Amino acid sequence: MTDAIAAGVPALSDSTDSRIESGSSAIDSLPGHLMMWVLIFSELAAFGALLIGFQIARALQPEAFAAGQGQLDPALAAANTLCLVSSGWFAAKASAAARNGARDATWRSTVGACLLGAVFIAIKLFEYAGEIGRGADIDGNTFFTLYFLLTGFHLLHVALGLAILLGVAWHAHAAAVESGTCFWHMVDLVWLVMFPIVYLMR
Repeated sequence: MTDAIAAGVPALSDSTDSRIESGSSAIDSLPGHLMMWVLIFSELAAFGALLIGFQIARALQPEAFAAGQGQLDPALAAANTLCLVSSGWFAAKASAAARNGARDATWRSTVGACLLGAVFIAIKLFEYAGEIGRGADIDGNTFFTLYFLLTGFHLLHVALGLAILLGVAWHAHAAAVESGTCFWHMVDLVWLVMFPIVYLMR
């Protein structure tokens, strides 16, 4: 450990050291439950395929996509980005509190994360209402078909993530809270990639 610090390499935590010294694999060192990571990677693959399809369709129909993007509200999407990033911070605090056995702090941070997640859902539904009011339709053109499919799929994951966070925080078991937090960070990450691709890129 001393050599690593002297070389400018960040030292591993004691828990990580012990897992490595005991012969555990890199998979064993992942936070939370392994099955949650299987779910996370499968969902990332699904979102990746949708985003690639979105980009291919944009390349084939640039005018239709530019017109569709002109009906979106980037300010609302930016507000939702802030909500999810802040929510992820609360989720990380909940995970740290659970590892320390602080049940009340875990619950408070989880509630904070969930409230911001609920605000995200409310803003997104308000945004949908405005877009539909301006004539957007999932069957209208390729842009809005993919837009509603992609953002709606993500919105379902936000709702699922809220349910997972509330469920695992109730008993404040560290591994379960870490699993829920990892799923929530996946939801954050997908939105951070989706936001510029859907709303900003031309």
